[in-house]
Amino acid sequence: MGDYRFTHSCNVAEEAVILARLYGADAEKAYVAGILHDITKEISKEEQLQIIADGGIILDNVQKNAPKLWHAVSGSAYVRLRLGIKDEDILNAIRYHTTGRANMSLLEKIIYTADYTSKERSYPGADVMREKSRRSLEEAMMFSCQFTLQKLSSQEAAIHPDQLFCYNDLVLKGT
Repeated sequence: MGDYRFTHSCNVAEEAVILARLYGADAEKAYVAGILHDITKEISKEEQLQIIADGGIILDNVQKNAPKLWHAVSGSAYVRLRLGIKDEDILNAIRYHTTGRANMSLLEKIIYTADYTSKERSYPGADVMREKSRRSLEEAMMFSCQFTLQKLSSQEAAIHPDQLFCYNDLVLKGT
């Protein structure tokens, strides 16, 4: 893991602990999921695909054509298979930190949001996202979903169904 990725992972873990304390989640689990969320991001595509296969996971058509999504899937499998972490909430928080999904657990929402709001993030809207995350995880997630959906659709890129399900879930629950 390179210096930037290590710093980012530490920052996500730190932000996840802040959000966990704010919203009443387990801060230790938030730290573990945050520090490990990008564990396979910088390994080769071939290695990621092998970890995914070793985990018995079959990528769907969108995932097959979106290598940027692989690290979440391979990371969750890696943490389960190689690090021996069996906590499903931690594994799912890693697995869905890029796309989100419908009916996310509190920890999943925290890691999804912390990845966008860690202190080194400086994309347009990062400060708005941080502000929203302190008021409501769902409000912050809606902001990030809208950003991602607009970006991907403007690039005519495929949108993973989990991202759409996440967005629709937030809309239907009145976020």
